[in-house]
Amino acid sequence: MADTCAAESVNTCLPPVGSPFMKSALLSHVVLPALCLTPLATLVLFPLLWRALGSFLGWYLRKKTDGRRCHILEVVEADEKKYQEERASEVSRGEAGEDVGWEKVDAHALGTAQNGGKGGDDENWAGVVGFFHPFCNAGGGGERVLWAAIRATQQRWPKAKCVVYTGDHDVSKDAMLARNRFNIHLHPPTINFLYLTTRHWVLASTWPHFTLAGQSFGSLILAWDAFSLLVPDIFVDTMGYAFALGLSKFLFRDVPTGAYVHYPTISTDMLDSLDPASAVGSQGVNASQGVGVRGGVKKLYWRLFARAYSRAGASADVVMTNSSWTQAHIQKLWGPLRQRSPNNSRLHPIAVVYPPVAVRELEHEVEVSPASEARREKVLLYIAQFRPEKNHALILQAFAHFLKQQNNNTTTATGSDNSNSSNNNNNNNNGGGPRLVLVGSVRDDSDSKRVYQLRLLANELGVRGRVEFHLDASWPEILDWLRRASVGVNGMWNEHFGIGVVEYQAAGLVAVVHDSGGPRMDIVVDVEGGATGFHATTAAEFAQAFDKALNLPDPYAVRRRARQSAKRFTEEEFARRWIEQMEKLVAARVGKKTV
Repeated sequence: MADTCAAESVNTCLPPVGSPFMKSALLSHVVLPALCLTPLATLVLFPLLWRALGSFLGWYLRKKTDGRRCHILEVVEADEKKYQEERASEVSRGEAGEDVGWEKVDAHALGTAQNGGKGGDDENWAGVVGFFHPFCNAGGGGERVLWAAIRATQQRWPKAKCVVYTGDHDVSKDAMLARNRFNIHLHPPTINFLYLTTRHWVLASTWPHFTLAGQSFGSLILAWDAFSLLVPDIFVDTMGYAFALGLSKFLFRDVPTGAYVHYPTISTDMLDSLDPASAVGSQGVNASQGVGVRGGVKKLYWRLFARAYSRAGASADVVMTNSSWTQAHIQKLWGPLRQRSPNNSRLHPIAVVYPPVAVRELEHEVEVSPASEARREKVLLYIAQFRPEKNHALILQAFAHFLKQQNNNTTTATGSDNSNSSNNNNNNNNGGGPRLVLVGSVRDDSDSKRVYQLRLLANELGVRGRVEFHLDASWPEILDWLRRASVGVNGMWNEHFGIGVVEYQAAGLVAVVHDSGGPRMDIVVDVEGGATGFHATTAAEFAQAFDKALNLPDPYAVRRRARQSAKRFTEEEFARRWIEQMEKLVAARVGKKTV
């Protein structure tokens, strides 16, 4: 009886199951601490889980592509053996061409300022360099950079394998390496092409709305496609797909990444151009579009995109830009994040590597001498695709303003009113006086319509007879105009570099360029204490610059300085700077196991 009572007394001391006391204890000792720790756990665990997910996916892609990697290495070895046998046979028959000795590294491609020579632990590096260039058969300046970069890489590391990720399914390797476009000689055995099937995801036509974000998302799909074909030892983006670099770092933390940036996908100038009150509010194809509700949404969208773009691009170990202008903008966008990165010690300063230009060829083809001055005509030459940003309309307006000034000066000098006859002369080509020659390619119907509108504008401005259009001109035709013209024109605002302007200089033309971007900061600069051209912004300023350029007291001296200036942008100089940056990526890889 006593035991029973004792048991009952104990039970009476315990709160009944389901009582408020039990609920409050559970809440205070379990639920509340769990809720308090959830944010901390999320902060700690989510990055670890995210990194683990990336590592797992990277491991999966490596296992998936191991077979293709082994096959590529076998094909390279077989092709190299066959190539050497063929070259040995040609040498014995005395038929060897320029290919023999291609692997002899030129003096410009040897070493850097740090090592002073080619030697080093990485000299015999035989890894795989993946070049992400989905449009490698486009034939533009970006493709010249790609082929020149591959050639420099092959010469510096003859045993390395260069793989190009491309979407040009209709072009074979042999056709891709044909030398009739840039005359850049590559070593065929150690270069391979892997064909992507998802290139349409990065086309602007696929994303009629939110194009920047859509194409960037598409580049992630395209990069996954590339890594599903082969995981490289070094990954280099040469087209400007920053999000592909971010994906590479997410999947393969041990793969060094490099970026060659031709122009930022979005820049601070682009953001500022939306505001009509800003200094650049009247420039560019999106000028003053940040007004109203729709404009506010566009501003927000661009700023959010800029943050995502900066975070992706900042992950690259080595960043190269094609000009000081591009470098400054990439530094503004990517620089702060690179400095705060936990891998800051591994990231290298953003470097300028000027793109290669056919300076030597132009020096050979176009004479610049006192004797050639007699063959120069009063021709203002503008070589550019007929795209909106090339601003042909501004140049036409400036040319009309220039002719009007000339006519006014003639009227003042003669003391007679001949304005009507002057307009008639401008609209009817009389074979004399200054002319504006527009040379460029037409890509599609929109370009054709743009040319038609420019012809109408020339007629409205009364300069039809002094303006010539040459569409899809061949290289020999372009060379002929470079020999005949006196002045080279570029009207694009914030041209990121300006290969055409360098070609003007190499051909001895006096450049008149927009006072912005690469042409102002890198190309049309003083040489030997004298000018190589002129800068302008408005139609009136361009007209004044045209007058100065066509009436120089000593034009040959300016042409000689311009040609000297162009020597900074040769293929040899590009190779030297490219190798200097690539050595950093190879050095980062040499100490790691090549998978």
